[in-house]
Amino acid sequence: MTDLPALASAFAAMFVIIDPIGLTPLFVALTQGMPDRQRRAIAVRATLVAVAVLLAFAVFGEALLGFVGISMAAFRIAGGVLLFLTALDMLFQRRQARREDTADDPTEDPSVFPLAIPLLAGPGAIATIILLTGQSESVAGFAAVLGVMVAVLTIVFLFFLAAGPIERALGKTGVNVVTRLLGMLLAALSVQFILDGLREVALPL
Repeated sequence: MTDLPALASAFAAMFVIIDPIGLTPLFVALTQGMPDRQRRAIAVRATLVAVAVLLAFAVFGEALLGFVGISMAAFRIAGGVLLFLTALDMLFQRRQARREDTADDPTEDPSVFPLAIPLLAGPGAIATIILLTGQSESVAGFAAVLGVMVAVLTIVFLFFLAAGPIERALGKTGVNVVTRLLGMLLAALSVQFILDGLREVALPL
């Protein structure tokens, strides 16, 4: 895993699974109307939590799930259900309505859920990091995989920092349209997570 082609392949896999470009407009939608300072804080927390979660799975792998009796299939299904609830909020603007009703409520923070988990450190990213570290045959290879993971999440963070200018360019109407479109896409993604989990359950049968 220390040779350049293998590292490039690992980077491509993590980049496609985490999808920094696709997550940026979603970040804009989830933090709509927030000041730049609050957005930066959310971006930092989301990125750090995602790094911690993926690092834990890189070190302990599926044993971490197996210890509490959770299969990867169940993890995918649970992540899909949670994402679907977030998608409903985005489709019907319930998230923004709650934010306007509780403007001074510090608990309205999407950094841990749904940004860090399951959008950044979701079932796909977790499965990928387990697979890549499992293929590592040395400490150097393991460190290289972790370096690739950190590099991709750093790119995510840099994209998140551009959320303010993106929102100003779109305007309120544009953000509302994008939010609803992304809600539809997020709903479809959540259903795909659930279907993938059900397919894993059904395969042994």
